[in-house]
Amino acid sequence: MSIHTSLRSSRSASGAMRSVMKRFERVRHMMDKGAWTDGRSVYGLPKIKQAKIKSQKAAPKEKEAAAGAEAAAGATPAPAAGGKAS
Repeated sequence: MSIHTSLRSSRSASGAMRSVMKRFERVRHMMDKGAWTDGRSVYGLPKIKQAKIKSQKAAPKEKEAAAGAEAAAGATPAPAAGGKAS
């Protein structure tokens, strides 16, 4: 018998990013921050959100800087491909 399409969980199988840490991850995070004391209960811990950070591409800035360096150096533009040089 097959499983209904609404019950399939392809995201969890692929390792999609979770928004909240699991209990052992929260304990490890609190230990790293120094907020964990020995003997504390593992129940009732504060939830810790994971922020998704998108990296910005630095390529456009590098291209602009390279184009500015060529213009500042006084480089003459090369003729277009297939064109005749005068």
